[in-house]
Amino acid sequence: MNHSVCAVTIAAVTMLAWAAPAARADIDPKAVQVVPPAKIKWVPNAQGTAETALLFGDPDKPGPYVMRIKWLPGNMSRPHMHTTDRFFVVISGTWWVGAGTRFDPDSTVPAPAGSFVIHYSNQAHFDGAKDEETIIQVWGTGPMKTESAEQPR
Repeated sequence: MNHSVCAVTIAAVTMLAWAAPAARADIDPKAVQVVPPAKIKWVPNAQGTAETALLFGDPDKPGPYVMRIKWLPGNMSRPHMHTTDRFFVVISGTWWVGAGTRFDPDSTVPAPAGSFVIHYSNQAHFDGAKDEETIIQVWGTGPMKTESAEQPR
């Protein structure tokens, strides 16, 4: 076979390999679990201000948990505290966080996408979204209880 025909054949085979749909690799679900974004189940809260997606564990039961919270624009929590430390990464948007027992959205500070935030146990805070939808991922150890910490103005 001359070099031109060989080069064209190799190029054609290479292009076909690239154009062919990628074979789906199977992975042992006992070893690794992959949940694509479209398969994450979001559940709206009763007030319609946020949605949550429980990814692992349960914050109401002993052991670790991981969940996401999607804050809808213009919604913030009132001052509250949790019985365990909670750790956050802001995935998208800007999460606004404040501390104290008096609700004052103007006193919050921005935590843009990529930020890491800790809410320490039994410390009053409030948080949420202002102008845009914001998604945060939170993890901690349960059981975790939340109680109001708001003081009247």
